[in-house]
Amino acid sequence: PRAGAGHQRAAAAQEAGVDRVGPEVDGHQPILPVGGGVASDPWDRISAVTDLLDGLNPPQREAVLHGAGPLLVLAGAGSGKTRVLTHRVARLIGEEGVDPHAILAITFTNKAAGEMRDRIGRLVGPRARAIWASTFHSACVRILRREAEEAGYARDFSIYDADDQLRLIRRCLVEDQVDPKRVSPKMVQARISDAKSRLEGPDDLRAASFQDEIVARAYRRYQDALLANGAMDFDDLLMITAQLLESSPPV
Repeated sequence: PRAGAGHQRAAAAQEAGVDRVGPEVDGHQPILPVGGGVASDPWDRISAVTDLLDGLNPPQREAVLHGAGPLLVLAGAGSGKTRVLTHRVARLIGEEGVDPHAILAITFTNKAAGEMRDRIGRLVGPRARAIWASTFHSACVRILRREAEEAGYARDFSIYDADDQLRLIRRCLVEDQVDPKRVSPKMVQARISDAKSRLEGPDDLRAASFQDEIVARAYRRYQDALLANGAMDFDDLLMITAQLLESSPPV
């Protein structure tokens, strides 16, 4: 069954709020030593970086110890990517004193994000809850719930699922006097999604054929209707966040 807008908003809020900060003590949260247990001084950092390097091979150690600046790591399945990422995050917090709020760890599934948070939590304790460890969409929802007004949306925007999108696209086609039986709403939906994945709005589409013109007009009507309804689709979550990050320095 299709979830209503209220259920979608609740689901989106739940998805975006999985990384909330836990209870603090005097404005701080303790970092526990590697290997679990309770630190004798709750404000001690991880006792030794060598603890984080145990069991890692040389390339993995190099990635964990990398300092400031970007680092690209190419690795296949089962090569220890998650272990390297979690140990690197633990070192940044425990050895470098990086604020957990300043760490963004992105993965593709909620299950993988949860595993990453759990592993970091076992290394550094409760402060792991402040890290942004989530999926791409979840991170974007979290940003947009705070910054949506910069893009012309209310913060309580709803999120349209695939069925919602198809119904709205069908309506847009009918309003444009296009027969949905002759021009498939699913095709239009796919074309719009493809354009959004390239961060292209309706004005960016080039009409090289009659079908392209129909898609471009439907895209324009569709986006106007989403905005009027205070809604975004899943592609919008990524596209609008990317546009905000590029165009609005405060965000």
